[in-house]
Amino acid sequence: ILYELRDHSSGLNCGRWDYIFSFIKKFRKLPGFVMPDRAQVTMGVHFMKSYSQLVIQTCHRRGVHAMGGMAAQIPIRGDEEANRKALDKVRADKVREARDGHDGTWVAHPGLVPLATEVFDQYMPEKNQIANKRADVKVTAGDLLQVPEGTITEDGLRLNINVGILYLESWLRGVGAAAIYNLMEDAATAEISRTQIWQWIHSGAKLEDGREINYSLYRCLLPTELEKIRGYVGEEAYENGRFEEAINLFDRLIGEDEFTEFLTLPAYELID
Repeated sequence: ILYELRDHSSGLNCGRWDYIFSFIKKFRKLPGFVMPDRAQVTMGVHFMKSYSQLVIQTCHRRGVHAMGGMAAQIPIRGDEEANRKALDKVRADKVREARDGHDGTWVAHPGLVPLATEVFDQYMPEKNQIANKRADVKVTAGDLLQVPEGTITEDGLRLNINVGILYLESWLRGVGAAAIYNLMEDAATAEISRTQIWQWIHSGAKLEDGREINYSLYRCLLPTELEKIRGYVGEEAYENGRFEEAINLFDRLIGEDEFTEFLTLPAYELID
């Protein structure tokens, strides 16, 4: 990528959801590549840590910047404890990025800029860390293909249904960066949500309680999640929104035998 864009690119960025989505999409039909709940696939698991460190090493070898991932958290007003926990997560993630050798980072909300700046000023006193070539990093193909251990839970399945539909409805209304449950979400969130469900259904994966994940189970859980969504956005927003189209499209994407490369392709057909 850097070689082909050498006259234009000043670096690469480590996107968490984007990378996991691409990973699942590429290996979706192969045994041994079924991912656990996406909440369990953190930047600390081996294949994600290997990916981010290889990006840093590659960028610095070519003299360009390696940017950390986006902190999606939005400051939570009216709940100091929840806000403190959210900021602690952001701080820990930015410390990891700076100590690994990233040259900068980004955040979803301007309220997080001071925190991210403070962390990088502490661990990166220079303008960047390009001089740190990370010669110690020895990432192999095996490292990048090491699927993390974990479980698939009903809560994880429900979250993918809920957030996937919420984001898709927002996108159909023309809002591509959507604040959902105190996180700023983009298309990668909906992509990983529907892709995980598709993979679980088509691989015969099981929940931690032994139930097989199939289309019938998805349809069984769907009504409860739609009621949660209705309560979250409010009756008026639900009725006046584009939820029916979002639900139908989401349903189609996870139920079809052939995987759709990007959900935005059929979604574009639904907008003016």
